[in-house]
Amino acid sequence: METPWFAKRPVKDIRPGDHSWLAYSGPEERDSVIGPFVREGLETNEKVVYVTDAPAELLPGLGPRHRVDVEALGRTGQLRIISRRDACLDRRGGFAPGKMLETIGREVDAAFGQGFRAARFTTDYSCLIGEPGRSGLAVMLGCEHGVGNAVSPSTMAMAICQIDRRACPPDELAALRDTHEVLVEVNPEFDDGILKISRTFEPNGLRVEGELDAARHQVFAEQLAQVCLARRRVHLDFADLGFIDLGGLNLLAQQATVLPADEALVLDHLPPDVENVIEMVGWHRLPGLERGRERAFPETEGIA
Repeated sequence: METPWFAKRPVKDIRPGDHSWLAYSGPEERDSVIGPFVREGLETNEKVVYVTDAPAELLPGLGPRHRVDVEALGRTGQLRIISRRDACLDRRGGFAPGKMLETIGREVDAAFGQGFRAARFTTDYSCLIGEPGRSGLAVMLGCEHGVGNAVSPSTMAMAICQIDRRACPPDELAALRDTHEVLVEVNPEFDDGILKISRTFEPNGLRVEGELDAARHQVFAEQLAQVCLARRRVHLDFADLGFIDLGGLNLLAQQATVLPADEALVLDHLPPDVENVIEMVGWHRLPGLERGRERAFPETEGIA
């Protein structure tokens, strides 16, 4: 079986030409990606186009706490919130891929004429594919191929296509994902080029990549304590962890010992050498530490 290839990028690194995919597990993950995507565009003289029927104050990055003057940005043309009816539905309320492509082309041309340096597009397809009378998969795939053909060669346009991963079966979700070249992720909580720590949402926890040495114990301890505050079970994804010293392992053990009896740190995708050390010193017997999942196959990335 051919393994799909994707570029995985944090949302801060999305750039013109990127036709990106976000299959989110819930509002927290969606807002953690789309919010920065919207705000960064508005802060850097880029046009933001959001196709949605939701009111502006409920959209990621535009709520009252962000202090965004939606009306003023609308008057300048930098922020365009377009209803689905106007952007991509036909007269009978059915999804019209050609109309969506026309909307993208029109807004990119307008952005260039208005002097914006780029145009950012986003929409959520969950309602189109998850409701009764939904668009067929073939129609959605055709639309996504068309969006990719419009965005990928562009020096101005970038897009994030959103979908609630619960809106359709896994095989359909994988087919839609495969029409994109970029899987977009949340921005890391910490990244100094040696250690990278990022939030995960399903399961809730942290993904730890790179090398965790003595110089980075404090930041790891802070991130671990923070994510443990509101989560009953916290998963730590170590699939891309290259090194962890005994001090880092001791931080895990210390955190596990202070957890309530019904809570745990779940260690996913442990490298064999790290697992051997944990078993050798007996930390695997601590009630607050659990061995978790094995490494996922690439085919499941971006859908689960």
